[in-house]
Amino acid sequence: MKKIIVCAALVAVAYGANAQQTYKFGHVNGQELLALMPERDSAEVKYMSYAKDLEEMIETMQVDYNKMLQEYQQKARTWSDAIRETKEKDLQDKGQRIQEFQATAREDLQKRQMELLRPVVERATSAVKKVGKDNGFIYIYDVSNAALAYWDTEQSIDITELVRKELNIPADKTLPKAAAIAR
Repeated sequence: MKKIIVCAALVAVAYGANAQQTYKFGHVNGQELLALMPERDSAEVKYMSYAKDLEEMIETMQVDYNKMLQEYQQKARTWSDAIRETKEKDLQDKGQRIQEFQATAREDLQKRQMELLRPVVERATSAVKKVGKDNGFIYIYDVSNAALAYWDTEQSIDITELVRKELNIPADKTLPKAAAIAR
């Protein structure tokens, strides 16, 4: 009988402790964090350099194509049928290669962007998780995506500043005007 009373008392104490516990919900602006992270700036520089290289290659291919087309237009009347057909085929092939390269370049550019941003996103995600765990949050919503329709700003705690500190983003660093407008 004593064991039952002790067990009941322990359950009551445990239940009472749980009943007293408040649940913390927080929110963060993930897009803002990513835009402010220094690693994102270096990833952006690498991305832009890669994009410029691809663009230069496309321009070079287009210049070559235009030269071939101009030569064809100037000399087509003087060429024999066999030469003209060969030149037309060369033009078609060159145009097709340009289109294929453009499509491949778009895919490569998207892959490169994801590859460059992955470590930045992972670091920000880790920081949010650490801040959440260290500060006793149960849920943290990322308000930068449209998945959350409503939050009460008086009851939800914005942890963006805590995560900024975790990521060592200076308090005085602000979003560029274009990024601030996009928010």
